[in-house]
Amino acid sequence: MLILASASQSRKKLLENSQIEFIQISSNFDEALVKEKDISNLTLELSFQKASRIALNIQEIDLPEKFNYSSVEILGCDSIFEFNGRPFGKPSDKDEAYRRWSQMSGEFGFLHTGHTLLFSTFDSSSKILKVTKKIKKTVSSKVYFSKLQDEEIKNYVDSLEPLYCAGGFALEGKGGKYIERIDGCFSNVMGLSLPWLRKSLIKEGIFP
Repeated sequence: MLILASASQSRKKLLENSQIEFIQISSNFDEALVKEKDISNLTLELSFQKASRIALNIQEIDLPEKFNYSSVEILGCDSIFEFNGRPFGKPSDKDEAYRRWSQMSGEFGFLHTGHTLLFSTFDSSSKILKVTKKIKKTVSSKVYFSKLQDEEIKNYVDSLEPLYCAGGFALEGKGGKYIERIDGCFSNVMGLSLPWLRKSLIKEGIFP
């Protein structure tokens, strides 16, 4: 059984649309606890901490009884957008979102998503979980933005969508029409590389 250690709705939709059986549990990990300057390494460490938090607290989690938990795979992810060497997380307010989009218009950046997959055995009666293997990887996609009119930027910021997305844009939302091209994994830009997940599971004999 796959556990998505994230509250992200975009990651949830990706797994649902791919018809991969899973349950979603937020890790509630405080990201401020991780101090790492390299953006790629930061996303990887955050993904590991999120997955590990679920593994450590599994006994306190009320798991749905209808699933078979003899083996459990815990997936942690974290996404950060890099622009001109700087990390762009979620904008703090509309003013910051406007400034960012004014810079990104007609330019490109990199969306980094750290992935951690913990393979484990689980005794449902004692709720003891033992991690047997972990796979970690940061997947990066190059995102090119269209040259936008100032009015377009204002309208997009006023929609408030940028305030809830890493980098201040959502490929699957209103922001999709402002993305000119993507080099690399498409689903990675939405927070989860489905090809990476599929290959990682298949290597362990799990066919999603």
